[in-house]
Amino acid sequence: VQLQASGGGLVQPGGSLRLSCVTSGISFRENAMAWFRQAPGKQRELVVGINASGYSTHLDSAKGRFTISRDRAKNILYLQMNSLNAEDTAIYYCNSPYSITIKFPGVRFPWGQGTQVTVSS
Repeated sequence: VQLQASGGGLVQPGGSLRLSCVTSGISFRENAMAWFRQAPGKQRELVVGINASGYSTHLDSAKGRFTISRDRAKNILYLQMNSLNAEDTAIYYCNSPYSITIKFPGVRFPWGQGTQVTVSS
């Protein structure tokens, strides 16, 4: 199983980023997927999740700003992030959670490479 996130960077407050997670060995038709983030000194938390049927959930702070999508043919998970603020600064990861309705779910696979998002002026 491969989970490789990319697309992070330094962005000014109010800016946007689109993250990608290239996966292999995971069926999007059978597994929920999610984006997680871990800020310094904090626990890794689920930010946005999508189940196999397409139902999505969002951390309250991400509602209206973050959108998760997936390309089943390419096995790529995306996260469009708009109106970014300093509190969004973290390393972002993707994985398949056992639940998309809780903030700290267990995950099915070892963590892969994350991507750093820094929001600063």
